[in-house]
Amino acid sequence: MRRPPPLPPPSTPAPARPQDDGHDRQDLDEVGDTAPVIPLAAPTPLPAAGIGADGGGEAADDDRSGGGGERVRLRDVWGAARARRRALRAEVRRFTVRQRRRRMLWIGVAASVVLVAVGTVAAAYSPLFAVEEVTIVGAEQLDATEVEAALGGQLGTPLPLVDESEVKAALVTFPLVESYRLEARPPHELVVRIVERTPIGLIETAAGYTLVDAAGVALSTTATPGGGRPLLEVEGGTASAAFDAVGQVMRSLPEPIRIQVTSVAASSPDDVTLTLGGTNTDVVWGGADQSAMKALALETAMQTWPPSGVRLYDVSSPSAIVIG
Repeated sequence: MRRPPPLPPPSTPAPARPQDDGHDRQDLDEVGDTAPVIPLAAPTPLPAAGIGADGGGEAADDDRSGGGGERVRLRDVWGAARARRRALRAEVRRFTVRQRRRRMLWIGVAASVVLVAVGTVAAAYSPLFAVEEVTIVGAEQLDATEVEAALGGQLGTPLPLVDESEVKAALVTFPLVESYRLEARPPHELVVRIVERTPIGLIETAAGYTLVDAAGVALSTTATPGGGRPLLEVEGGTASAAFDAVGQVMRSLPEPIRIQVTSVAASSPDDVTLTLGGTNTDVVWGGADQSAMKALALETAMQTWPPSGVRLYDVSSPSAIVIG
């Protein structure tokens, strides 16, 4: 619908002038009749709150939000996404490099350990650790030089490759060897620790007099009795229970008493009798039980009553010994 044209403004009467003649009024009337009429501009209606002049609210919101109200472009979004992806890739690379360095460090350490172990084993089995000296420890009755000569076949052998079966075969030829133990002392020494058998006496046989230990193992044989070794008279020989009892008794005796014994007789495991040389004093021992207590009781009695004035010591009951 078309808006009607605005009304002209109302005319105001001219102020009175001091001299108002007819000529001047006529001039004004002519001018008023010929002057053009200028219309007033129509008032512009204000936009409603939140609604622009064109019916939308986008421009107003943009002006209120940021002053300038620039819109986010798609190029900026893509650029931010690329920057985020680059930062993520850089972080992944940094973490991967750290993890790779840590892995390489562990691999290096493991390789070093393996190389050291392989080098040590290779050196141990090489001539660098070959046997050049054999040392015998514990040989008292044996001749250590003879034992070293018997083990000469191990010279030049790497310490880890020493053949124990060959060592055993060489030591078996020495009856006095009860047990042994090998020790390697790098770089070139082989130590053989020997435990010798303890001889307890002589047994008379057809071949002569045989020196035996507590297990009945023959250590040596001579035609005549050797000095310092008691003569054993045991019924049943070395394979009997009486001989086992004699062996236990002789091993329990203190050294000062054992060297005084010149003979041992046993008809049964519970009837062991010792004879002290020089005075022919008998020691009734009885069985092998409580041998340690019996040995202590005999030693105490011999200190109080020496064998030179005693014919008999009965220690078969260690708590009540009999001296005669």
